[in-house]
Amino acid sequence: MADEKLTLAGRRVAVTRTREQASELAGKLRDRGAEVIELPLIRVSKEISKDTLADVMLELGSYDWIVFTSANGVRFFFEEFFRILDDIRSLGLLRFACVGEGTARAVKEFHLKVECQPEVATGEALAEALIATGSLDSAKLLVITGNLNRETLVTKLEEARAIVDQLQVYKTEQTDLSGDPAAEDFRARGADAILFASSSAVQSFVDQARALKLAPKAKRPLAGSIGPLTSETMKKAGMPIDFEAKSPGLDALVDALVRKLK
Repeated sequence: MADEKLTLAGRRVAVTRTREQASELAGKLRDRGAEVIELPLIRVSKEISKDTLADVMLELGSYDWIVFTSANGVRFFFEEFFRILDDIRSLGLLRFACVGEGTARAVKEFHLKVECQPEVATGEALAEALIATGSLDSAKLLVITGNLNRETLVTKLEEARAIVDQLQVYKTEQTDLSGDPAAEDFRARGADAILFASSSAVQSFVDQARALKLAPKAKRPLAGSIGPLTSETMKKAGMPIDFEAKSPGLDALVDALVRKLK
């Protein structure tokens, strides 16, 4: 890579995604010359009610839409789908809706067409985009969720006269970084920026404020958000928002960081 593309050379950037998801963002930052500190403030694991899963699989052909609100939902849903069924055609005529670019990309990896995706990656915007299709009256929707999903999406869909079932396929939990070497380095030296890609990571950062408290001479990082929902959580927590991605996605978040640090 040419030196002129190393726009983050000499910068320290903290990434707060799960260990499994941090590598993509970390790679984009390192490609631009940044030193990356991985602070996995959350972890995500599969959690599914076997009874609910069995009911959903039996009725899968009766749904009009399947709605994904995260790439984790896509991953865990299709792990179970292919564990139980061995033919993608078992999805029948299901139409796919996704909240953001990362989620849509995860669906497209199965060579499936995403027919509904809002410009803004929020549950409210996804509901409005689905309503705008004019297809929800008495339609049957399956919403794939985690344990921390807000009810706004489902409430709006039901208000539009859709019949909504939910299937939780994963849970998000806070990690304990008090003894983590990367966290110790962060406390001692700080960083130029810290990036948040989810509300749950923001909440974990706030809840672990004591364990992540910077030393007096540590550099205090600028705080960056991947989108409106994460920014809203940061505002509610009393955190500053120094920059926000202009569109959903990791590339836009990195671009926003580069612009802020120029």
